[in-house]
Order: sequence, then structure tokens, then C-alpha cells
Amino acid sequence: MDDKRNDKAKKSFSEDEMIIGRNAVSEALKSGRPINSLLIKKGEKTGSLLPIIAQCREKNIPVKEVDPKKLDYMCGHQNHQGVIMLAGAGEYKTVEDILKTAEERGEDPFIVICDGIEDPHNLGAIIRSAEAGGVHGVIIPERRSVMLTGIVGKTSAGALEYMNVARVKNLNNTISQLKKRGIWVYAADMDGVSYNEADLSGPVALVIGSEGSGVSRLVKESCDGRVMIPMKGKINSLNASVAAAVLIFKTAEKRI
Repeated sequence: MDDKRNDKAKKSFSEDEMIIGRNAVSEALKSGRPINSLLIKKGEKTGSLLPIIAQCREKNIPVKEVDPKKLDYMCGHQNHQGVIMLAGAGEYKTVEDILKTAEERGEDPFIVICDGIEDPHNLGAIIRSAEAGGVHGVIIPERRSVMLTGIVGKTSAGALEYMNVARVKNLNNTISQLKKRGIWVYAADMDGVSYNEADLSGPVALVIGSEGSGVSRLVKESCDGRVMIPMKGKINSLNASVAAAVLIFKTAEKRI
């Protein structure tokens, strides 16, 4: 691996706090602290690792098998005993926590759903805008999404401390449940209606898509509608966090 690839790998894992070794990982699980994922040596599913893996699955913590050389490199060739846990920067809440926050404030639920946001800076910026715009909670999927890393917390400029962030297994199922609770769900999409025409008052959830491909097809089909930001220039798209900020504050304006 050349120096450039080494630097990239170091950067990707410095976003999380690494917990190394079986005893340390077991204690972290007992403590209840937020965990992003468990990395185990490929083919190493024996002995004291079995209860660790079982606990992770009970807590819906992703377990990934990786090449032992990757584990060696990540921890600087310390004795990792075939296991490294990546701990998050913030505590995950539930969708019920988000709805409870809205109820306690005496407000209609206002939620932001992130579909495949993989850049920690974008997620941090979205959380910052969400907190400033009166959003009650942000929902992210377990898979194909950045978790609550140190960079996310830093980019949020402290907003992560005040924002409910729920991590769910399936966005489509979550959207379905929100709709049953009377919440209207709109996907940010260039083929949608202008935010000036959309009814964004009342209980609402905005779905913000990934940096590259936007909101996924299945998620769009699960939504009640699509909303777009009118553009006057030659560029017809915005950065995900910028688009989220525009839609959050446009929605907040209609809720006053």
C-alpha cells in the first residue's frame, strides 16, 4: 500500500474511536455507549468472540469480517485479538424519542431522513441546520450511511449534543410507520413540485438523498410526494447539506 492510500485509510478510521481487544470490546458493550460497528478477523467466529458477536446482533450493531492485515494496520500492529470496535461520537435515539420530543414541545413532528449520506461533513452540516431550524430528529439507515463519527460531531458545531439521531434498519419501513402516524413524507427530488407549491405545514418529514445519486428509487416510491428547489443558474443541483438547509428553513417558515 503506498503512502497516499495509507493516508486515506488512516483518515477514514480516525473518524471513530477504536476499541481494541476482546476484553475492552466486551466492557464497551456493557457500558451502553454508542457503537458504530464491530470489525472481526475473517473466519474468526470462535471462543470468546461468539458472545461479543451475539451481543452486537442483539443491539443491531453491524458486524463486519475483514482481512487481518487491515486490523493490524488500523491499530498500529497492536495485539487486537482479532477484533476492533468503532465507537461513535454521539448516542443514538429512537424514532419514538423524536416523536416524543415533538409532543413535549407541543409541535407537529418535523423530521429529516437521510438516505445514503456517506460524507461525515455533510451529515454534520445537516444536523447543524436541523437543530437551528427546529427539527425534532434526524433519521439515518444502518447500512450505506455514515454513522455518528467524530467528524460528524465536529462539523455539527455542537448541534449533535441537542439533536435526536435515530438509526434504523429499513428506511422504507420507517417511512411507512411515520405515514401511519399522520406524518407527510416528501423526498427532495428535481422532478418534484417547487417548495413554493408544496404543503410543508403540519407533521412533515423531508428525505435528503445521497451526494451522488439522490434519494433511492424505492424510498421515493414510499414517500407521499417530491419537492424541489427552484434553480435559476446553469447548475441544477446542490450539495446534499446545502439542499437540506434550504428545505429545512423553507419548511420552518411554513410552520410559523
